[in-house]
Amino acid sequence: MKIMTALFGPTDVVHRAEALKEAGASGVFTFEGPHDVFTPLVLASQVTGLDVMSNVAIGFPRNPIQLAHQANDLQLLSEGRFVLGLGTQVRAQIEKRYGAEFDRPVERMKELVGALRAIFATWATGERLDFRGEYYRHTLMTPTFVPGPNPYGPPPIYLGALGPRLTRATAEVADGLLVMPFGSKKFLHESTMPAVRAGLAAAGRSEDDFEVVPEVIVSVATGRDDDHASTRMLLAFYGSTPAYKPVLDAHGWGDLQPELNAMSKQGRWAEMATLISDDILHTIAACGTPAEVAAHIRDRVDGVSDRLCLYQTGPIATDALAEIVDALGGDR
Repeated sequence: MKIMTALFGPTDVVHRAEALKEAGASGVFTFEGPHDVFTPLVLASQVTGLDVMSNVAIGFPRNPIQLAHQANDLQLLSEGRFVLGLGTQVRAQIEKRYGAEFDRPVERMKELVGALRAIFATWATGERLDFRGEYYRHTLMTPTFVPGPNPYGPPPIYLGALGPRLTRATAEVADGLLVMPFGSKKFLHESTMPAVRAGLAAAGRSEDDFEVVPEVIVSVATGRDDDHASTRMLLAFYGSTPAYKPVLDAHGWGDLQPELNAMSKQGRWAEMATLISDDILHTIAACGTPAEVAAHIRDRVDGVSDRLCLYQTGPIATDALAEIVDALGGDR
């Protein structure tokens, strides 16, 4: 099994990436948080044999040409080991933080993927760029701005999705699905995978043409009383978002979402974490010793994928990562 884990921030990236690889990680990923999502990957791409992924870069505030250049360069630097992972985020973040448009996010994301593929094709073949969509229009590519064919091919495009419409659309147009970390075994197998199969069938695609990459929130026990406090905070943050209510609904916890949402608007973040019961914690997150974490992960993703992403609230200890990788039979 291939196991990827998170990089945090742009400092000391090469040393950190090398240590994670030594511990058994097959790759590293970044997410759109307090730092730029691509900068650490530029540095980590220099670690030989390590896969690198944006997981995820927020698509709508970025222009397809800008994304294409960043992705093409990372594919070159990593010698073909880069995955461009894109996500939609939620309306409030896109409109109020980024100042961008969010209307019809599923259709907009499908078109963004189409625009990227058209740009990559022009660079690879020299054919005229003529992409005309509802949201994106690209009809000019003068030789000065053409990087030429990428010797490693165009970078694959994966999309992060949770809801059935975007999950289905991802299976129709993308190379892979990044399953959102706020999830569970039940939601993965009863909601996500049926939507994936429906999307593949609608597009006439085979499961061999598509990769599902589960992301699992990991909280390794260290023996402190507050071992999982930051994970409870993370789950409360996710749970306050209306987009994640279906995961709670699947387990009969849907009434918690509006309560958490109201508290978030009042800035009661610390109190929100107290509403995350042990049942919720251990259903959504893989918690405990490295062996217990590995057992949770294996039970959740069995039969779905041979690659997964470990999602943590902070950098994972390399010795704990090594134990998890060994317990999962990861590539070392």
